[in-house]
Amino acid sequence: MNDITELKQFIVVHAKAQGLSAAEYQPILDRIRSDDDGAPDSWATVWRDAGDELAERGKLLDANRRYVMARFPYVDGPGRARAQQSYLDTFERWSKEQRDIEPLTVTVGDDRVRCWTTGLSTTERRPLVLIMGGIISVKEQWAPTLRLANRLGLAAVVTELPGVGENTMRYDADGWRMITAVLDSVADRADATRTTALALSFSGHLALRCALTDHRIRAVITAGAPVGAFFTDRTWQGRLPRVTVDTLAHLARTSPDGLAGLLPSLALSAEQLAALDIPVYYLASRRDEVIPPEDLALLRAHVRDLHVLENDDVHGSPHHVLESRLWIVQSLMRLTGRQGLRSALLGALLRLLRRRSLRTQR
Repeated sequence: MNDITELKQFIVVHAKAQGLSAAEYQPILDRIRSDDDGAPDSWATVWRDAGDELAERGKLLDANRRYVMARFPYVDGPGRARAQQSYLDTFERWSKEQRDIEPLTVTVGDDRVRCWTTGLSTTERRPLVLIMGGIISVKEQWAPTLRLANRLGLAAVVTELPGVGENTMRYDADGWRMITAVLDSVADRADATRTTALALSFSGHLALRCALTDHRIRAVITAGAPVGAFFTDRTWQGRLPRVTVDTLAHLARTSPDGLAGLLPSLALSAEQLAALDIPVYYLASRRDEVIPPEDLALLRAHVRDLHVLENDDVHGSPHHVLESRLWIVQSLMRLTGRQGLRSALLGALLRLLRRRSLRTQR
């Protein structure tokens, strides 16, 4: 059973990232008293009930955000399984109302990787954006980013880390190969040779590893991605939040103790990072309790084209959500050649927010 206090602590950054205000998420959290599957005051039930209310009013994406929270951090019983089915069904209903949001299924060996796409065309092969989240991020929470990519004249595919949502793969050292399979599957309808990976958290690690082999990835934008010490430092691993350890073990299909034998094989070496010949944009949190500071130091020492935005914050930078979002969007526009008035305005707003943030920290 999950630690409710810890769940409430770590859900905040994900709620804010999906556009939920404290006025929206805090009353829901206040009603949650347990993680007993099926109990009326349980995590999955309270969040799912909030989603049901919005779905009945036709507010499908708002409902979807609550259903995604209900299955956090991963499906471990009937309650979260129902929540997952709710967001899958609701997102599908929403997608049918859109002109250019389509599903895609990619086969990797005996496994299945489900995706959502936009902007694919055999006659106009646009530059591709690959979108992925971390160990708890499902593809159905990326609807605004799909819309943005389409407005920017880009093709986009959003999918999930191995073991998350509808990705049936196991999270291990070969997980990065799914990215190549996804690029192969859309190469006839998008210019996959110009792929920008918007891959946050643990998927950023996968994108960097894949870029060493698959040179169609021409840039990586990431945030809080582990690269080295996270996977090898047993002392640091011993201090990780329980929800992080339990979720990783679930994705890897092992026990928390079994992670010790798996994680070192995922670490990227200094030589591998030095071999990257692409721009890497990295959002870091100085007080990150999940990603050790040695990982950013490793990137700074060896990645030749590294761009860093560093926030004085904890994992996910929950107090800098707007700044982080603007930086990511501006980085995407710059890397894909979509600069112009909108990019300049974003840059000006970001500079203003950064100045205010620095004044607050003094």
